[in-house]
This record gives sequence, C-alpha cells and structure tokens, in this order.
Amino acid sequence: MIFRKSRLELRVGIFVFVGLAIMALFILRIGKMKIMPASWRINFVFNFVNGVKIGAPVRFAGVDVGEVKELELFFDPQEQKSKIKIAGAVKNGVKIPSDSTVWVNTLGLLGEKYIEIMPGKDYAKCLNSGEVLIGNDPVAMHEVTNTLLDIADSLKQGVTKINNREGTIGKLIYDDTIYRNLEALTADIKKHPWKLFIKTRENK
Repeated sequence: MIFRKSRLELRVGIFVFVGLAIMALFILRIGKMKIMPASWRINFVFNFVNGVKIGAPVRFAGVDVGEVKELELFFDPQEQKSKIKIAGAVKNGVKIPSDSTVWVNTLGLLGEKYIEIMPGKDYAKCLNSGEVLIGNDPVAMHEVTNTLLDIADSLKQGVTKINNREGTIGKLIYDDTIYRNLEALTADIKKHPWKLFIKTRENK
C-alpha cells in the first residue's frame, strides 16, 4: 500500500515537473519572438553613424516604420575611404521618395541613436527594395567640442581686447573723449538752443 502511494506521488511529481518545464520553455520562446509585419529592405550609406546599433528604430516622417537589421563596414574604391552600409527593414506599404533625406538622430541628449527619414516630394520616383539612400553624416562629438572651444577662445580674446582698450568697443567704454565731446555739445545747446533750428534749416 505504501509502495503504491509512493509510485503515485512520483508520477504526479514527474507530471508537474514536465508541465512546468514546458511552460517555462514556451514563455521564453514567446519572449524572444518579435511580431514583425511583412517588410522590404532599404539600404543607407554613411561615412559616420555615431553609434547606431542593430535593432535601432527607422523612422519616416517621425513615425516608426521599421528597424536596423544589418551594419556593414566597407571600402569605397571610388572615393578611397571606408563607409558604413545600414540595412533596414521597412513595413510594406511605406513609400519612400528617392529624393528623401536621411540622417542619424538621437532620442534625447544622450539617448538611443536611430535612423530618421524626412520624406521627399517626388512620389513618382519611390525607392524599391534593396535600393540605396545616401545619408547625411551626424556631427561627431569631438567636432562639437572643438567648435565650443573655438567660440570660448574668441570670446576670451574679445574680452582681453576690451580690457586693453583696443577695438571700437574698448574705446567706447574706456575713452573719455566721447563723453567730453557729448558734454560740451549738450552745454552748447543749452546756451544756444537756436542752433538746433539753424542746422535743421540747413539740412532742408
């Protein structure tokens, strides 16, 4: 009797364990699956992509229409330099004019990089699957930093010139001649206000 009860409990335990294992595998499988509608391929070519990764969104007129599927670094023999080709999957039904512009955009200041497509106007010539759209390269962070440093240096030089009484602004601030001339002119007008009317008549 005890032996039969032990066998029944063992069978129930095995059944529950197998059921839980199947359920866990099913949940993991569903979690990894991505429901992707039918799509067509579009290629983008850049000189610099600023950290775009596989799976990054592709937006058309600000709307998510696909995602980046492949990144390929290749050498362009005509321009004699390396470039990056990005293969994107775009939903069927999305028509992209061949005169559209594309660039790498950022979600927030330091957020995720994605592909932004601004629609062109010539819908009579739309891209077909596998065709290429040349991208506008994003500005590298070191170039932004160098530009800010140049601006700061120019401001510093300008302040130094002003402090040294150089240039027009420096002379206006520190040269008392202008103020003395203005005071003399004001005093003369107070004593001889009729001069204003004479000058006005002469100008006429």
